[in-house]
Amino acid sequence: MNWSLLIRLVVLALLVAFLVTPQSFAFLLEPLTKNGQPAIYDRASLLSLTLSHLAITFAATFAATIVAVGLAILVTRPFGAEFLPLSRSLANIGQTFPPVAVLALAVPILGFGTAPTLVALFLYGLLPIFENSLTGLTTLPPAVTEAARGMGMTGTQRLVRVELPLALPVILGGVRLSTVISLATATIGSTVAAPTLGEVIIAGLTASNTALVLQGGVIVAVLAVLIYDGLSALEKFLTARTGRAQQEAAA
Repeated sequence: MNWSLLIRLVVLALLVAFLVTPQSFAFLLEPLTKNGQPAIYDRASLLSLTLSHLAITFAATFAATIVAVGLAILVTRPFGAEFLPLSRSLANIGQTFPPVAVLALAVPILGFGTAPTLVALFLYGLLPIFENSLTGLTTLPPAVTEAARGMGMTGTQRLVRVELPLALPVILGGVRLSTVISLATATIGSTVAAPTLGEVIIAGLTASNTALVLQGGVIVAVLAVLIYDGLSALEKFLTARTGRAQQEAAA
């Protein structure tokens, strides 16, 4: 029996149960409250905040993936190699500016709400995806790429049928890292009225309610671990499949 998988499934089931019926778990958090404070966040549905948090994270990560992979493809083509320093500088912008600073700059332009958070997470998630995409596309086995050329494939055909599929596990590693970083960072979006789980944490900090801080933090942490493990499993599967494809091509 795979105990690791079983534990993850149990944790997932408990998380779903908590989000659907949080009041059922109130007795566990009541010792952390004082002066009649609520043990469960009741200003909004925890389930809706979690879904919104995930939607913002995935939307920003998807956009960052499209742009970062596109830049990596551009700079690994002969006509785009000279743009590598510029592309790397652009990808580094999000890591150079703290998300809080990006929010502060974006709010006067985009207003309060989800939009500034999406911009901050998009910029923050570019670098790991870009660097992994660059690594994946520049470390392909020469024998495989030469075999593709020998078959008469065009540059576009080699990219779509050979290079991207072989680089996909490495690219996914960057997407995994970017997703987890964005998931945790998205909590600050609540400071500009984005509907995220940061709302629960901020409410707890404002009211000195440890129960609220704990439940908001734990939900984000559990989601991060489960998503990380899920993407890691997918990455291992793709790596194994890519290895078999390389062996078949070499044969």
